[in-house]
Amino acid sequence: MAISETLMNILGITTVAVIFALITAYMFKIEKVKQLRALVDTLKKSLDEMDEQAKLIVRTDMELNKTQEELDKKITGLYALQRLSRSISSSLEESRIFQMISPSHLEDLGFEKACAFLYNDKEQNFMLKLNIGYFEDEIKTIRAFVGSDKLTYLDLIRNEKTISSVSIPHGTLLREKLNDIFKVSEFVISPILPKEGAKGFIFTGTLNPDVTLTEGDEELITIFSNQIGQALENAQLFEQTWRAQQELEKKVEERTHALQMALTEVKIVSRRKSDFISAVAHELRTPLTSIKGYAAILLAGKLGDVPEEIRLRLEKINRHSDELAHLVNDLLDISRIESGKVAMKHEPIDLKKTLEGVLDLLSVQLKEKQIQFSTDIPADAASVLADATQLNRVFINLIGNAMKFTPQEGKISVSSQRSGEQIEIAVTDTGCGIPEEALDAIFEEFYRVDNVINQDVRGTGLGLSLVKRIIEAHNGKIRVKSRLGHGSAFSFTLPAA
Repeated sequence: MAISETLMNILGITTVAVIFALITAYMFKIEKVKQLRALVDTLKKSLDEMDEQAKLIVRTDMELNKTQEELDKKITGLYALQRLSRSISSSLEESRIFQMISPSHLEDLGFEKACAFLYNDKEQNFMLKLNIGYFEDEIKTIRAFVGSDKLTYLDLIRNEKTISSVSIPHGTLLREKLNDIFKVSEFVISPILPKEGAKGFIFTGTLNPDVTLTEGDEELITIFSNQIGQALENAQLFEQTWRAQQELEKKVEERTHALQMALTEVKIVSRRKSDFISAVAHELRTPLTSIKGYAAILLAGKLGDVPEEIRLRLEKINRHSDELAHLVNDLLDISRIESGKVAMKHEPIDLKKTLEGVLDLLSVQLKEKQIQFSTDIPADAASVLADATQLNRVFINLIGNAMKFTPQEGKISVSSQRSGEQIEIAVTDTGCGIPEEALDAIFEEFYRVDNVINQDVRGTGLGLSLVKRIIEAHNGKIRVKSRLGHGSAFSFTLPAA
């Protein structure tokens, strides 16, 4: 009995222990399940996040591919625009500009159909300038449609706005109409706007179902239409410039012809004048010689004694005859030099010796007016190729003029300097000077500056004219610089010896 109770107790204890163990194990498993469920939830959440990230990566990749395609398309379009720009810019004729646009250019821009119109103010209608991808009957329908709805396109030009299938939604009446008339599914219409000349628009479109136009396509066609407008403007400017040049050339030709005629007439008049002066001078010489001869005979007393009053008058006749003979000789010399009848002897002349000889002739007048005379003739500019007699006349006239217009105790100087193969000689004085308005006229025959000295001192006005002819006959040039009250400087060039 005791043993049986003991076994029962042990069995009860064992059962309790087993139950407790089972309960403990069950509780542990429940806890484990909870942990596993939490882990499963975490994994599921991670998987969901990974799925979203994968979807995002796929979407980003698709967007990147789309962006890359758009970028490639835009780069291709820009290259096409560059080639097109070169082509249309190379032509300066309006008709040639549109002929330079080819189907291959259009394909590079992503289109296969295009037409362009310019508005003609005279015809009051749009004129077709470009047709790519349309048959004759199709383009005829398009022309009629544009002509009937020209106000719409004139508004497009006036507003300077590009429209396209990007900005016009599907299903609208305008889009359906444009798709039907122009036989396209996607299109861009952009105005052509040169600053001068006819304005218009260009239509580009495609029937390709795989093509969906973007704002980038619209922008490319806008740039394309602007390039056409610039090319048309350049052609217009070239046309205007060419016409202006033609008119200018015509006017220049007419003016040149008129000047040649006038020059011919001037030469004829000048030759007649020279011939007339030469003839008159020759005719004057004979009676002048007789007058001077008879006056000399009477003064010499060969025909009897001459009373004092008559002698004084004969001396005046003799003196005025000398002046008149000098005038006649100057006139003849000018006439001969102009006609080329006087041959200049080009031989080496020493300027210093020439000036010494001239000073011997003029020394008395220089002393009377107490004029200080100086020369500055360096060794490298002391010898010229000239006619000795004529060079003497040049110096006598220039220095004589300087003496006439230089006051008491004034200064006159002669200097020379070498300039390449030329010697430049200057005669400078401290005289009264020459008015600016007279500088261009003093080398003309018989011209005399209107001043007090010329009113008191007689002269012919031929000296400077003769000097100019002599210098030019030596292939030289003469010029003058002067200012009233500050003297004058006559300079001329001669070949260096």
